[in-house]
Amino acid sequence: MTTGSEKVALITGSATGVGRACATKFASLGFKVIVNYPGVDREQAEETVRLVEGQESEALLIECDVSRDDQVVAMVQQIEQAFGRLDVVVNCAGVTHFIEPSDLESMTEEKWDQILAVNTKGPFFVIRAAKPLLKKGPASSVVNISSAAGVSGFGSSVAYCASKGALNTMTKTLARALAPEIRVNAVCPGPIDSRWLRQAMTEEEIQDRVSTLPIPKIVSPEDVADTVAYLAIGTSKTTGQLLTVDCGRSM
Repeated sequence: MTTGSEKVALITGSATGVGRACATKFASLGFKVIVNYPGVDREQAEETVRLVEGQESEALLIECDVSRDDQVVAMVQQIEQAFGRLDVVVNCAGVTHFIEPSDLESMTEEKWDQILAVNTKGPFFVIRAAKPLLKKGPASSVVNISSAAGVSGFGSSVAYCASKGALNTMTKTLARALAPEIRVNAVCPGPIDSRWLRQAMTEEEIQDRVSTLPIPKIVSPEDVADTVAYLAIGTSKTTGQLLTVDCGRSM
């Protein structure tokens, strides 16, 4: 796998969880890293910056709600001013509400719109804004953090599954549209050991869920980050693909 050597990676939603794991992974590979966060996650994002800098890498902290196109455009302009280049985009910013799929009444229009805005519109806005900078590089790539829920339809809510299904299709569409200069792929993790999951399930419930899997473990943020790094810089011929990381659950 090649290393960064002054290359630049934007990781949206990198205050915690998978985003933070991706930020530190790319820092370890020699990339300069843009740490992006929505307003409520400032303290956690600053910790991610410290972790990136602890890898002897340069970090740029930018507050941006990826569901707001104007904020995304401003973020990319700031990246261009700071670094003059962008080589990798990891669309990790995401949101959900834990609502049983059968409970249609609790999936309000407000919650539906929020999930679709962040999980589907957000990645599109980021890719569109970043396209000119990415096209300047010799081997640029985008990796979208999707979910196995977007393939199986089994997840935290109807809207979440729909948003990730749409992201999967958009990944393929944009892989065609941006070829050959920019590769676009997605990682589809199964349940991740995250604050989301820990808020919704007990340790016993988590272990019960994974006990029958071929690999009876829960996916870690670092597992996802390793896969992201492979798709971003470990391969040069892979585009439009959805790589599932779920300990064999979807077999």
